[in-house]
Amino acid sequence: MTSTDEQVEAGQAVYTKRLLRVYDPLVLGISSRYVWRCPSARIQSLYRRHVSCSHLDVGVGTGYFLDRCRFPSDRPRVALMDLNPTALEYAASRISRYRPEIYRQNVLEPIRVEIPKFDSVGINYLLHCLPGPIREKAVALDHLKTLMNPGAVLFGSTILQGGVSRGWAARRLMGLYNRKGIFSNTEDDLDGLWEVLRQRFDQVSVDVIGSVALFSGRV
Repeated sequence: MTSTDEQVEAGQAVYTKRLLRVYDPLVLGISSRYVWRCPSARIQSLYRRHVSCSHLDVGVGTGYFLDRCRFPSDRPRVALMDLNPTALEYAASRISRYRPEIYRQNVLEPIRVEIPKFDSVGINYLLHCLPGPIREKAVALDHLKTLMNPGAVLFGSTILQGGVSRGWAARRLMGLYNRKGIFSNTEDDLDGLWEVLRQRFDQVSVDVIGSVALFSGRV
């Protein structure tokens, strides 16, 4: 196993059943609002603007945003993609009413299974967990583009170190998470995010809320 493989495993291994049970109030509640200073409602607004009837969510967490978003159809096609089987199972159970497709995949590697393409892709709070500088880990975006129909939109959020506002609590918690391998964003900055998005997408948008960048782009 390479050092990158080990970092990928460390980044996803933290999402145990125990953590997932408290993830919503702890991470999407307290940390998002008071540490990263980006209330989860701001991320939810991305779903209101961009989610489609054929949607893929990558880095699924607990399925919180999918559970709360309003799809344009009563019977949307919804798919979940993650490396962590526990997170996939948890999120799939939460949105079982949509009968989601489930794909276990490391997005830093090419997607080798045949998957019908999507009109929207959500990638929330994932990039800052992937190892390497943002210009290298952006290969994940290349792999996800292969699953997008013409005109489809990719949208999401990520926590940055550079080019954003970081208070004392954000600096301390970010440092701790990077030392433990939960985060890998010591070289992630706003300029780098703009660069990797503009290289791959049209109609790129990036909004900074606290330490978080909310972004979108179309193919």
